[in-house]
Amino acid sequence: MTGIDYEVEYNNRARVPENPALMAGWARDAAAYREKRTPRRVSYGPGSRHLIDVFAGDGQDLGQAPLVVFIHGGYWQALDGSSFSHMARGLNAHGVAVAVPTYDLCPQVSVAEIIEEMRQATRELAKLSERLVISGHSAGGHLAACMLATDWKAYAPSLPADLVSAAYAISGLFDLEPLVPTSVNKALGLTPAAARAASPLFWSPPAHGSLDAVVGEAESAEYHRQSRAVVEVWGKAGLATRFGAVPAANHFTAIAPLADPASPMTLRLKELAGR
Repeated sequence: MTGIDYEVEYNNRARVPENPALMAGWARDAAAYREKRTPRRVSYGPGSRHLIDVFAGDGQDLGQAPLVVFIHGGYWQALDGSSFSHMARGLNAHGVAVAVPTYDLCPQVSVAEIIEEMRQATRELAKLSERLVISGHSAGGHLAACMLATDWKAYAPSLPADLVSAAYAISGLFDLEPLVPTSVNKALGLTPAAARAASPLFWSPPAHGSLDAVVGEAESAEYHRQSRAVVEVWGKAGLATRFGAVPAANHFTAIAPLADPASPMTLRLKELAGR
């Protein structure tokens, strides 16, 4: 990987100058969706950000399977779930409930602590469904992969080993070491050792389920490498994996299909959820 300018590869805001308007659009569309469909608020911890918004699917009472989780991005240091409520729209139209958790941010906590928070959130969501599909964008894609690779029986013996039946990572990060020399790491404070320890690419591959790793067609070569690498490594270990690209999408528009009930992304998640 010598000679790669990691700052250029991973600085998505610099790569997509229109990102402020795109993120403002997320917040606007999310607020409009919450006006239409009030979520159930679930707490998974003592902190003010330890919250999950759960949007019931059309014609569905919460507590009925299936349940898809969407974990937001922001390089573990920005945003919260309230900007992504509308990501539930596509699946809700098919009768699939969607849970959108929020977590604490770096530098107040470490990436390792955020992984643990999402495990706590997943354990709480197991009360609603014992078969979860976990999706996520960017840092959320990393966290989705971490949840799939977690040994749930070891984490909490009362949980089923196959609690997370599938992960669907959009523009995910699975090898954090290239971030260490970049401006992204100012808030993260990762050492090379900590970055590797938090990289699911180097964990024992999941023993159950499947992984979809999807990236925007217009994203950097490193984002494409990250997704292809985890698909290859976990696939060779025997996990069902699949790589995909969202046509013409950049890092910020790659998640737009989630709001469309007819998009291939929504339909794939519906399939993974067993509907």
